[in-house]
Formats: sequence, C-alpha cells, structure tokens
Amino acid sequence: MQRLTRHRSALVAAALVAGLSAGTVVTVAVAADPAPSERTAAVEARAATEQAKAQQEKAERKAERQAEKRAEKKAEKKARQKAKRAEEARAAAAEQAARSAARAAADPRALAAQMSAERYGWGAEQFQCLDSLWTKESGWDHTATNPSSGAHGIPQSLPGDKMSSHGSDWQTNPATQISWGLDYISQVYRTPCSAWGHSQAVGWY
Repeated sequence: MQRLTRHRSALVAAALVAGLSAGTVVTVAVAADPAPSERTAAVEARAATEQAKAQQEKAERKAERQAEKRAEKKAEKKARQKAKRAEEARAAAAEQAARSAARAAADPRALAAQMSAERYGWGAEQFQCLDSLWTKESGWDHTATNPSSGAHGIPQSLPGDKMSSHGSDWQTNPATQISWGLDYISQVYRTPCSAWGHSQAVGWY
C-alpha cells in the first residue's frame, strides 16, 4: 500500500513538473483508497461466508454420521431378528423331533406302517412281512444290539452308524432307525416281502 501511494505521488509530481514547465494548468485525478470501514466490511463478509460454509460442511458430516448410525442400528436389528427366527426354527425342529421320537418309541409299528405306505406305497401285505422281519431281528426295540456282530436298532443296521445318513440321533430315535431301514429294504430288496424271504432262506437280510 505504501509503495502504491509513493508511486501515485511520483506520478502526480511528474505531471505537475511537466505542466509547470509548459506553463499550463494540470489537473490530476487520483483514485482514492477504500475507506477503512469499507475494507472492514469486506473482510467481515468474507469471514461470514467462510464461517457459513464451514458450518454447512460440519452439518453435512454430522448428518452423514447420523445416517450411518441409523443404518448400523437397522442392520443390527435385522440380524438379531434373523438370529431369533433361526433359533426359534431350531427349537421347533428339536421339539418336533422329540415328539416324533416319543411317538415312535411308544408305537414303532404304527409309525413304520405309516412311513412305508406314504413313502413307498407298501400296503398291509408288505407291512406284515416287515413286521415279521423286524420282530425277528430286534423285537422292534430301538436299543437292541447284537452282541456278536454289533448290529444295532430296530432294523439291525451293521454297523449301526450307517443309520446316521438319516439322522444324527440314530442311536436313540426309533423314527430315524425306521426311516433308514425302509430305505435300505427299498434299495436292496425292493419290498419287505423280498427282504423277509431272503432272511428266511439265509438267516439275515
């Protein structure tokens, strides 16, 4: 600012000297510097603009953080609900399995007759053969174990853990044993009467 003022003063002096030398009247127009109040107002306006911009950016960042927190809470709530539904489904499945095991233990023959008819279409004649076969093998006792061979359960699976393909509770659940036994007969002998005929001929099936 001081340099500009000195420069202007030099210009004015040069013009005056030139005018006086020529014997003319010289009028020099010099731009006035902004008043201190105007400079202060401009500075304050810029500061206010920058402050408003900073406040807006701060508000936007705050809004973003709040939105992220809401999204996180929503995701957590959804995950908890999903876990709760899964737990309820597991509990319901376990309860159903327990009821099924209880019914099978109470009357395994009735369950076997129902399963053989629904799954394989075997009627009363085939069930008579199945009844004879498994009465001979285990007496329909799901805890029966052959002391010499190790065959286990109602169908006398050998080894017993073959029945795990139909359920991890194969050692204690008659329904799992019956399901495996019917599947085995269907695949190997096609019908209970064929399995019973083989057992009568050779002593095993």
